Amino acid sequence: MMEKRNFMVYVMIVLLLSILAAITASSQEDVTTVQDSAFTDRMRYTVVFLHDDHNDKDEIEDCYVCHHLYEEGELVEDETSEEMECSECHELGNDKNPIPLVDTYHSMCKGCHLKNKAGPIMCSECHVKQK
Repeated sequence: MMEKRNFMVYVMIVLLLSILAAITASSQEDVTTVQDSAFTDRMRYTVVFLHDDHNDKDEIEDCYVCHHLYEEGELVEDETSEEMECSECHELGNDKNPIPLVDTYHSMCKGCHLKNKAGPIMCSECHVKQK
């Protein structure tokens, strides 16, 4: 009798944790545009970027492919900067950083597209007026 009760408690805990995990996962909205608080004055339209669709289509499973992390000028393998904005390291118009923010986005996105011979590379292909 006690074993059956312990088993039921265990099943209920696992079920509750599974429900909580599903709620947490579904509550995180998919990224739909490239956003960074450093971009206050825009010269072009915001870039539409369906993060999850892009990664699924291109089979990108490792976040650090795009969300890299450097410490003291060295790439930290298997670590990501997912919770950071790119502008936290790559500032607009800062001579201290060798790659300013706009160039960072362009080199990361366009560089990958050119390397893989897939994806947009022209300004108007990414910076599209929204209806």
